[in-house]
Amino acid sequence: MEGVLFGFGIVLLLIGVGIVASILLPTRTAAMQQGLTPVIYYITNPALMFILLAETELSEVLSVYTPIALVVAAITSAIYALLSRFALKRQAAQTAVGAMASCYVNAGNIGIPIALYAVGSSAPVVSVLLAQLLVIAPVFLTIFAWCGRKSTTTAPGPDGVTPTLGRTVLRSVANPVTTGTAAGALFAATSLTLPPIIWTPLEMLGQASIPLLLVVFGMSLRGQKPLAQRSVRADVVLGSVVKLALMPVIAWLVAYYLFRIEGTALLGVVAMAALPTAQNVFLFSAQFGLKVTLVRDIILVSSLLALPASLLVALLLG
Repeated sequence: MEGVLFGFGIVLLLIGVGIVASILLPTRTAAMQQGLTPVIYYITNPALMFILLAETELSEVLSVYTPIALVVAAITSAIYALLSRFALKRQAAQTAVGAMASCYVNAGNIGIPIALYAVGSSAPVVSVLLAQLLVIAPVFLTIFAWCGRKSTTTAPGPDGVTPTLGRTVLRSVANPVTTGTAAGALFAATSLTLPPIIWTPLEMLGQASIPLLLVVFGMSLRGQKPLAQRSVRADVVLGSVVKLALMPVIAWLVAYYLFRIEGTALLGVVAMAALPTAQNVFLFSAQFGLKVTLVRDIILVSSLLALPASLLVALLLG
């Protein structure tokens, strides 16, 4: 229980810093958000992913945990997408954003203390990070790029040439976060190390990523009311239910019946699935020019309700 409470406490306090900053500095909030978002996307987030994975024992997480994370995310996002397209009749862009929000968990900050304190191993959270950043994120970023390009098909790029779909997909797959993750995995697989003069600055940049991301997200909440926009209320409810209720059940079914996982390892898998939606989904959707209201509301609702959901998981499986 301590790990669950500790992880959520960190997140809520840092989001609170962003809210307070937006109240005390209302005229500068927009400039701070516009300045910090690309810094997080291009610099601190890639550094964080590199340092998290560079010293990881990949064989431990790739054998079972990562395949489970991929299967669970695929099933969860597919269920959301089908319901969004055929029950709610949503367009591709809105469906894609909601699908990512329903299956992309906040492993980077909440997941780490929960895995270490509640499970006693970093393997569950590292496996989720690998699955999300090397497979799930590139897939969704490609879809986001296609959706953004589709909405502006006649707009040429800075060089006066309209980018082809292939170039758009390549840019989305070769994004900074995925590149940093791949580099970290390469160092882990080959046991390469960096000299302290290089590693220490990278570590400092990476450690700044989570606080900055949570503060920026907190700034975006000022003046916003969850479920205030009627057009996305059904989507937010659907995404939150799929994320917090359906995804942990899917994780338990897949881990227990398909992969024969039991005990503490099963707790780790289900606990990761019960985490709220990651703020990175907000960052990615904003970076590609997609509407962020749906993502922001799912993140907020899932963050508020994930604590009791995680405590219930720990009670049932701990």
